[in-house]
Amino acid sequence: MVSPHLWERSGYNPMAMLELMTLKEINELASNPEFLLRLDFVYREFEDYMDQPLDSGRPSVAYFCMEYGFHSSLKLYSGGLGVLAGDYLKQASDSGVRMVAVGLLFRYGYFSQSFTAGGEQISDYIPQKFSNLPMLPVRDVKGDWVKISVSFPGRLVVAKVWEVNVGRVKLFLLDTDIDDNNAQDRQITHKLYGGDWENRMKQELLLGVGGVKMLEYLELSFDVYHCNEGHAAFSVLERLKDYVQNHVMSFHQALETVRAQTLFTTHTPVPAGHDAFSEDMMRMYFAHFPEKLNLSWSEFIALGKIHPDRQDEKFSMSVLAMSCSQDVNGVSRIHGRVTREMFTDLYPGYFAEELYIDYVTNGVHLPTWSSQEIQNLSRKYEFDPNRCDQADPACWEVFNKMPDDEIWEVRRELKRKLLDFLKKKMAKDMTHRQESPRHIINVLEHFDENALYIGFARRFATYKRAHLLFKNLDKLRELVNNQTRPIRFVYAGKAHPADKAGQDYIKHIIEISRIPEFAGKIVFVENYDMEVARLLVAGVDVWLNTPTRPLEASGTSGIKACLNGVLNLSVLDGWWAEGYVPKGGWALKESRTYEDQALQDELDSETLYNLIEEEVLPLYFHRNQNDVPVDWVSYIKKNFTAIAPHFTMKRMLDEYYSKFYIPQAERSRDLRKDNYAAARALSSWKRRIMRNWDQISVAEINVHDSTVSPLLLGQDFYASVTLNMGELRAEDLALDIIFGQKEKDRVHKIIFKTEMKVKSVGNGQATYEVVIPNPRSGVFDYAIRMRPSNPALPNLQDFNLVKWL
Repeated sequence: MVSPHLWERSGYNPMAMLELMTLKEINELASNPEFLLRLDFVYREFEDYMDQPLDSGRPSVAYFCMEYGFHSSLKLYSGGLGVLAGDYLKQASDSGVRMVAVGLLFRYGYFSQSFTAGGEQISDYIPQKFSNLPMLPVRDVKGDWVKISVSFPGRLVVAKVWEVNVGRVKLFLLDTDIDDNNAQDRQITHKLYGGDWENRMKQELLLGVGGVKMLEYLELSFDVYHCNEGHAAFSVLERLKDYVQNHVMSFHQALETVRAQTLFTTHTPVPAGHDAFSEDMMRMYFAHFPEKLNLSWSEFIALGKIHPDRQDEKFSMSVLAMSCSQDVNGVSRIHGRVTREMFTDLYPGYFAEELYIDYVTNGVHLPTWSSQEIQNLSRKYEFDPNRCDQADPACWEVFNKMPDDEIWEVRRELKRKLLDFLKKKMAKDMTHRQESPRHIINVLEHFDENALYIGFARRFATYKRAHLLFKNLDKLRELVNNQTRPIRFVYAGKAHPADKAGQDYIKHIIEISRIPEFAGKIVFVENYDMEVARLLVAGVDVWLNTPTRPLEASGTSGIKACLNGVLNLSVLDGWWAEGYVPKGGWALKESRTYEDQALQDELDSETLYNLIEEEVLPLYFHRNQNDVPVDWVSYIKKNFTAIAPHFTMKRMLDEYYSKFYIPQAERSRDLRKDNYAAARALSSWKRRIMRNWDQISVAEINVHDSTVSPLLLGQDFYASVTLNMGELRAEDLALDIIFGQKEKDRVHKIIFKTEMKVKSVGNGQATYEVVIPNPRSGVFDYAIRMRPSNPALPNLQDFNLVKWL
């Protein structure tokens, strides 16, 4: 069989392992009947998988993302965004949908993490050896390597194209580290999120504009274009340019066409996290673009601004994406709300709760993140996660039929596997850091499979609050040194090289872990990657997540833990606000108690200690006569049956299709019929409304005057508005009457709203009226809002004109 030592040395990369093997070792495998039998079985399974027909009934999708995480050996990711994108492509392949992805090939990828003796993070960028990676050059019919070029200031930047086959989905990667470019431009694809803001501009220009150019060169067209984060937003500009120049369209006609095919997903819960560039930098790289779109510079730059008249406002990639997308979504219910509130100013006249911004809660790829041990157990009871509908809760009911002791033994096996790994890795890393032998031995002696293990592993951004557990060291010392209920904490994660605060959190944890009474009881695992993550999310007992509310967009690591029977202890934010069920984990409440973050941290810290001491530990250590914690196992079963089915990548992919891809493809198809007749008509209608908007005036408003007499309970509320329409028709406009709470002479929160109906039309006027039953007493403020109306509009904000009457 294959040498486990070589497999580990290769980073679990088959191509790298083959390079490490001698000819003798390869010949021995080639003559080993048992190995050949297993290899043949795997290959036949692979062929059967690849030969399954694609689903031609669902729309085709081009998926753009800056990073992708498939495996720790292919360093194209930094964290959750990339791993999610990788999971998404894997599920797209499993589901047989027609999807092609676009990204960049990074020579150095993201950094490898190590530490000084003092606990300072060291960021090492190690070049990838492309010949050891599962990718191939894309070649044209002549056999030449496909290259595309993108206009940069005073030069063309050339990128060659690579192809990664993610099952049945192709991922195309652009690489500028070639002789055709100067030394500076070769570095564009060196480091993921590396360099200054100008390098970020170059990367995003290459991804968006270069990505579209590449697809056009390969003669690939799609029903829907999905921008996964704002990094890819420049793709819409290249597509707009194509429609304007090659389809004889005005900019506004092109915009209708591109919008109808575009979805923008944001993963960012704070304004500062959205990439934005100065107008000077935009002018440097895009000075030639407005002319190609038949726009002035001010019209062009307005596409990326909330307030176009503000000279100091930067050009936002997210605003550009939203301006050119029919649909926008966040990645959890709370994140959808946060995103609506964040971008309310982009749609003046509308309330946050009215915005078209929706959400699809993230999921994870079950075959990747559910351990082999859990999958084997589920297959034993006729639940094969690779062959059944993972999103169907009925399939997961088999876990309720499993004996408690079988589930518990699998959980113990996964913990032993994690501890074996940690012992080897910690010994190696601490020796490399020149830690004292006494300290190393002390740490390793405290790895105890009978202890409760709590894991915290993620990107070390400050809002993740990794410090929360360490606010009361006396309490923590008491917890970890309890001999009858032993508990251990395992931390892992990277802080961005520019994030000093995040690095300080890591250093603080490492310093505490070196205090003798904490040694081996609190550990920090170096160089967190997908391989470490797989072991952690399967091997600990509890997954800890303590983000600042409401800044956790989703938090998929907790879902991965859930798929392995690991219980979550988390703030009710991100996915856990939807996933939490009583007796399936533990929750810190969703709402804040204090505006002062320091006070909120103190409260959450104390709540955390209490939950661990009073609920988590007693449940874990309460055993039956066979030493099985049956109540704890009941929580595990609740995880599998009531939580896991709702957070698989299968459910997430299907939801993107039902909510966005299918409706967009259908609307886009209608707009493009007969040489884009509907798109041209809608654009013309909008231009007509714009020309006449300021000519509309109020002729008369009749509404109940409560200052003269109150409206009696049960008496109908009546209002009518007569407008001088100018050249517009009554059906071109809609009037909403909105009841709500008023502050500073304007309604700021909706209690109730309804659209007024057209009562009469004549003599250049139109009268709208409404009759509303009055079922309850109270004081209500109301306002009347005028907006354009057309059944061809996909949502209210698609044509954002509003006038309050």
